[in-house]
Amino acid sequence: MRVKVAPSILSADFSCLDREIKRAESGGADMLHIDVMDGHFVPNITIGPVVVKYIRRVTKLPLDVHLMIENPQNFIADFIKAGSDMITVHIETISGSRFKVQSSKLKKKGVKAGVSLNPLTPLAKIKPVLGFVDFVLVMSVNPGFSGQAFIPSVLPKIKELRTIFSGDICVDGGVNEKVAGSIIKAGANILAAGSYVFGAKNIKLAIERLRNAR
Repeated sequence: MRVKVAPSILSADFSCLDREIKRAESGGADMLHIDVMDGHFVPNITIGPVVVKYIRRVTKLPLDVHLMIENPQNFIADFIKAGSDMITVHIETISGSRFKVQSSKLKKKGVKAGVSLNPLTPLAKIKPVLGFVDFVLVMSVNPGFSGQAFIPSVLPKIKELRTIFSGDICVDGGVNEKVAGSIIKAGANILAAGSYVFGAKNIKLAIERLRNAR
């Protein structure tokens, strides 16, 4: 599977976000990863549908919206309306039956459905919903803040997931050129990277190093 890179805008300079997005775009990004945090599920607050709506206006890149929030079913419609192309919900925040309902709603709107799990959440937790998702997002840090170090113990989880899931597998957290090769070898094909990409002087080179890491 072709390796895709999804720069995480949480690490971008929000004082000139449109220019940062254009830098990622011209650097060869495949999509943008947008972390939505509510201060409840994770100890941080970031952005909501209004910001996603304006991001949609300045780029044609697919928007991968990662909902790290409680009661995500109450907000999914707003993020669809804002222009999300992909929406990821944490399995820790929603029951399997409710996830299946939300997944159906997303697909009817032409939005890809993803499920995410934290580093300490066992893979068994998402197995009942794998038939209803387009992609899985494996957290490789404890969610809440950018700039954390990659947790190597998630690699066996990625390997096991690839044996039972043929769709896209994204890894988010501490992704850089030093760990990207191990992540890809384990079976992931989408790399969400924040500070490594937006902190680089040459974004194109940073993205190429991630995509070509082995």
